[in-house]
Amino acid sequence: MTHRVGFIVFEGVTMLDVSGPSEVLHQAGRLAPGYELVLVSPRGGTVTTSAGPALSGTVRAAEAGPVDTVVVAGGDRLARQPVEEELLASVRVLTERARRVASVCTGAFVLAELGLLDGRRATTHWRHAATLARRYPRVRVEPDAMHIRDGRYVTSAGISAGIDLTLALVEDDHGADVARNVARELVVFMQRPGGQSQFSTAITTPPPRGDLLRPLIASVLSDPAADHSLPAMATAAAVSPRHLARLFRAELGTTPARWVERVRLDRAQQLLLEGHSVTSAARHSGLGSDETLRRAFARHLGTTPSQYRKRFATTREERSDASGEDAAEEVADVPGDGVEVAFQSEVP
Repeated sequence: MTHRVGFIVFEGVTMLDVSGPSEVLHQAGRLAPGYELVLVSPRGGTVTTSAGPALSGTVRAAEAGPVDTVVVAGGDRLARQPVEEELLASVRVLTERARRVASVCTGAFVLAELGLLDGRRATTHWRHAATLARRYPRVRVEPDAMHIRDGRYVTSAGISAGIDLTLALVEDDHGADVARNVARELVVFMQRPGGQSQFSTAITTPPPRGDLLRPLIASVLSDPAADHSLPAMATAAAVSPRHLARLFRAELGTTPARWVERVRLDRAQQLLLEGHSVTSAARHSGLGSDETLRRAFARHLGTTPSQYRKRFATTREERSDASGEDAAEEVADVPGDGVEVAFQSEVP
């Protein structure tokens, strides 16, 4: 049985959001009953991607016919401005009878605008997760996930995570063996180690609507290691701790303590990539101790400081060093939290 998959594209669509999932489906079709791909755009014809190359032969939703799966690709403008009505109309037509509805990256903004994600768990690119949560408060945004399934809806993290999402769809349709063979052919993981937060090294905080939080946020970002306890920040803002906590929840969707910890973690990530030791990164970021830093990495990033540095510091292959920090963190067992993070060098 052939599965018809409708890709929703538009002017400025992120090219890899379309090409990555398309190649997964193409490779799957060589191993099992194939997929028929249909490119759907609001006006049909040729669509120019974010990288410049054009997608030709797109059709309007009314001409696409029934599809089994809808995949809404992303684009930067979806997070920056209201979604156009003609794009919403195209998605609305295709999703009415589809068995599955998926989004890649900021394509989640389109599904959320249509109300399809209300009351559901969803994710998007880490850079835009806070914006999605604030713009659509009824969506339960999980910023670290690579992809999330809730009912017939599947949303993925940013850009290349569309490959992860599509592998999951192939596994649904044809089983783990087919999906695993596709992953091997494409030289990608079946399931990546850690979540997408590990790819972020600079916190992106939407500008607060009110004036009270702006100087506080600027103060924390400029000097994460200073005293940013709730009482200290409340005193600086001349409000009660309870009122400040309410403002953080309303404006940023989190608590002051969690937001400050995330800022400090981002600073620690930057310091590690600049060559600082774990101890130095912990001290200068404001996290304090090595153990606190390791706990924060395990909790938020699903990795250890040394493994993070190995993955993201350089594209050059490094010689294995089994001493010091690296040896201590091959398996990071975080006491108290019951979190164990193990790393394997298994080829997918």
